[in-house]
Amino acid sequence: MTTRTHGAATYALALGTAAVLALAGCSPGGGPSRAPSPSPPASSTPPRPTGTSTPEPVLKPVQISGEPVELASGLDAPWSILRLQNGATLISERDTANVLELLADGSTRIVGQVTDVVPNGEGGLLGLAALEDAASVWIYAYFTAADDNRIVRMPLSGAAGSLGLGAPEPVLSGIAKAGNHDGGRIAFGPEGMLYATAGDAGDGSRSQDQGSLNGKILRMTPTGGVPEGNPFGTLVWSLGHRNPQGIAWDSQGRMWASEFGQNTWDELNLITPGSNYGWPIVEGAAGDPAFVDPVEQWATTDASPSGLAIVSDTLFLAALRGERLWTAWPDIARDPQASFSGEFGRIRDVVPGPDGTLWFITNNTDGRGDPRDGDDRLFQVPLGPAV
Repeated sequence: MTTRTHGAATYALALGTAAVLALAGCSPGGGPSRAPSPSPPASSTPPRPTGTSTPEPVLKPVQISGEPVELASGLDAPWSILRLQNGATLISERDTANVLELLADGSTRIVGQVTDVVPNGEGGLLGLAALEDAASVWIYAYFTAADDNRIVRMPLSGAAGSLGLGAPEPVLSGIAKAGNHDGGRIAFGPEGMLYATAGDAGDGSRSQDQGSLNGKILRMTPTGGVPEGNPFGTLVWSLGHRNPQGIAWDSQGRMWASEFGQNTWDELNLITPGSNYGWPIVEGAAGDPAFVDPVEQWATTDASPSGLAIVSDTLFLAALRGERLWTAWPDIARDPQASFSGEFGRIRDVVPGPDGTLWFITNNTDGRGDPRDGDDRLFQVPLGPAV
């Protein structure tokens, strides 16, 4: 059973926001443990418009309001869901290196195969991100190559239903690889910079080494350069991570990340530039002023969190070993709760869907002999007002 150790009252919001709430249903076999976390410094929150009397919008709480509906099946170790502005949806497959397009009838077609991918264990074709404007769309991919983990970008051509990928251009290379702890999530932040999660590749000493790209969350320009404002004058945005995999931003511009622990605690962290999250010196909340404690933590049997999505400032975490969707609302003193525990197997990624829904993919194709091996699907679940 998970130990529950609540800290002091949760921190005050920097600019004020609506309360967020949990998914319906409590996890069997224990729940999370909450740890206090400091408010981010004012400089980490994007400036808001001034000189206007328009009040801040109030985000209405949401929750799961129905059962999941299958959108696609027959996927092969899917890793990342990417929804584009034109309504198209792309899915990466870790072991085939294929980028798939979801079609209206629930089938998929191959948009392209990312070259130089060398799958091994948890490595392969991992996260996808998109940079879109009126003139072009670039698809970014994080993947494991023969000698390292790297990021490339590829131009996207065609219309929905007939999309294609052009030749890759290098963005970043030299992230150490391993059979596990490869990180792999990429996303563009609200200021237009590209963020990437990089695991320690099995060597925890890298996490505390500012000269290493591993065990870090990285921030870069769309072409891989060091942007203004990075705390160390390098690509490193935060350090002391073991294997971070989910990143997302709330309505205040605050960055959140989910992270695999080792044997004790998985973490939900509020990410601020230059902060140290403790690995391998500490795991979970340690109360050591040298490190930032997680805002929430779970026993590793209950979580192993991968993808992270935010809807109406509610945080949804996809859990692999825990085989459930967690929801957390750290701005109010209420425990996270779980949905779908054990119903669909390992859940790899979760993203906001259209028209007030949430999408998630299962990742049961892992070679571990799970009875659901090969049962990888994309689901949609409705969200509604909190009751």
